[in-house]
Amino acid sequence: MFWTFVATVFSGLGAAGIALGIRAITAKRAPKWIIPVFAGLGMLAYLIQGEYTWFEHKKSQLPPEAVVVGQEQLKNPLRPWTYLVPQVTSFTVLDTNSLESSPNNRDIHMFYLYRFEQSYTDAVSKQIHLLNCASKELVPLDDSGAPQVERLRTLADDDRLFLAACI
Repeated sequence: MFWTFVATVFSGLGAAGIALGIRAITAKRAPKWIIPVFAGLGMLAYLIQGEYTWFEHKKSQLPPEAVVVGQEQLKNPLRPWTYLVPQVTSFTVLDTNSLESSPNNRDIHMFYLYRFEQSYTDAVSKQIHLLNCASKELVPLDDSGAPQVERLRTLADDDRLFLAACI
């Protein structure tokens, strides 16, 4: 976060420098108010660019055995540009190295799902899940290994998680 703040300040200073250059080229006929406007736009542009490239940057850092199986996009009234182009604020990754079949039933798989969330400091959480490939039912396990039946959900035939874990 500290380096994001430093980069944002320098983006604003660079954009203000461009405005000073415009004023110099026009022999100071350009209004003085373009300097803070350029500084603000430069900082805003840097922050927006960082938000929109976060997902691709994080995805490029994942190992080859990690498969992105879901993503969430945000439309935020405080960021009106997200209504035109929604930004990815979180995504879910299947760790294929953790994928294990049950010795009693080959249709039941256990694996880790990682959830990455974009915030001031990026957050990562992981949870073990069970997936019955025959019935397409997915259930998370709690810390003691007991299924959380109240959070059971059925996946669609074309769900990326189902396709990556079962096929």
